[in-house]
Amino acid sequence: MGLIGLGSMGRHHARVIREVEGMELVAVADPVGDKHGVAGSLSVLADVQGLIAEGIDAAMVAVPTYLHEEVALALAEAGVHTMVEKPIAATAESGRRVAQAFAAAGLVGAVGYVERCNPALLEMRRRIAAGELGEVFQITTSRQGPFPARIADVGVVKDLATHDIDLTAWIARSEYASVSGQVTHRSGREHEDMVVATGRLRNGTIVAHTVNWLSPLKVRETVATGEKGAFVADTLHGDLTFVANGDVRSEWERAATFRGVSEGDAIRYAIARREPLRVEQENFRDALWGREADVVSMAEGVHTLEVVEAILDSAATGRTRTL
Repeated sequence: MGLIGLGSMGRHHARVIREVEGMELVAVADPVGDKHGVAGSLSVLADVQGLIAEGIDAAMVAVPTYLHEEVALALAEAGVHTMVEKPIAATAESGRRVAQAFAAAGLVGAVGYVERCNPALLEMRRRIAAGELGEVFQITTSRQGPFPARIADVGVVKDLATHDIDLTAWIARSEYASVSGQVTHRSGREHEDMVVATGRLRNGTIVAHTVNWLSPLKVRETVATGEKGAFVADTLHGDLTFVANGDVRSEWERAATFRGVSEGDAIRYAIARREPLRVEQENFRDALWGREADVVSMAEGVHTLEVVEAILDSAATGRTRTL
């Protein structure tokens, strides 16, 4: 494995790649050097061509978003299997060029959406697939917290909401059909700081996303509501709770007022909590070995960017966008 980009995400990838059985980190590259001190005995190469020259089998790309296309295309041309940190590229058009290059070369190309490897969301998706919610009516997400100093080149939609778009389509096993968005700019930057987006998936599920990096309260929550109850995933702590639609009527007259469903039992599941980034790298390794693996395909990465761009366009024009 080679790794390009030794910044806020690259440093974690360096550690995890070294820990995963079957992977060996043999080359790292970053034009601004190794500010986090993760290279160890490896020389810090200047660019992607230096990485390719080391004869690597596969690469992890953790450079700023605007460089994703340039770096990924160079790796595809060199025949190197690649995982690109999310989003796949700066624009959907750019992402399509990357996806097409890897498909044409017959290479494994993946996108690093680590939230898919969160234990609470993995368990939620498994239980929904098993029919434990019945028909899913709605999926809502809340991703809020303080401003992250690592952000340089994108707004909250491409940096954070992209996670929620990807995980929602993945949980529901359906792409987006339409979206509407509202954004605001409060920090004096050219990019948006807050977004509220609503939409509908192709399978009819309605969705809503509240995302910002101006909140003193850190929230990472995904709620799927269906005919049998609701799953609540706290992805900060890896907890999953099920609240059932009950059939016990309240004795208290005012509390017995119809609220759509009756209150049922709540269960918090005991689930294994493995580090999501490690699960992600193991999935990529399995894909490289030809095993069945739940990696985020580059085509899925492009769809997520198309939804991102539709949300931003909707916010600018005041119109709902159909995908």
